[in-house]
Amino acid sequence: MNPKRVLSKETIILNLAATSKEALIEELVDVLVQTGRVKDRKVALKAVLERERKMSTGLQNGIAIPHGKTDTVESLVAALGIKREGIDFESLDGQPCQIFLMTLSPASRTGPHIQFLADISRTLHDAAIRQQVLDATSEETVVDILCRDNTAPPAAN
Repeated sequence: MNPKRVLSKETIILNLAATSKEALIEELVDVLVQTGRVKDRKVALKAVLERERKMSTGLQNGIAIPHGKTDTVESLVAALGIKREGIDFESLDGQPCQIFLMTLSPASRTGPHIQFLADISRTLHDAAIRQQVLDATSEETVVDILCRDNTAPPAAN
């Protein structure tokens, strides 16, 4: 699934203000509410926090993918935030997370959510791409980095 169908410059925060896991999740949910992608803030926030309580979505290499399922959204929505100093997200490698990709998907649909997470995780697995995201100075740049075909071989010079 093309990340551009889900991510846009309006759903990216280059400098998250949050200093805790819960505040960070609230900040990302608020972006989705402000952009009209989520209708019910309370329900959306509850879905993500309940999922996070079951098991942390902090992966490794500075990435966390908090997510939830709720019928407060009609289709998959996502917000991405960057906290260069990092936040403890109880990640698999024990390191703070810096790149946070939060998704919400309808409770009745599984496919798009899983495909999007697989595609974006594959992209962010590359250390050079993660560094480009962290170094980005505009939301448009982040979208471009995550949406280009990172599986294509480098062009010959």
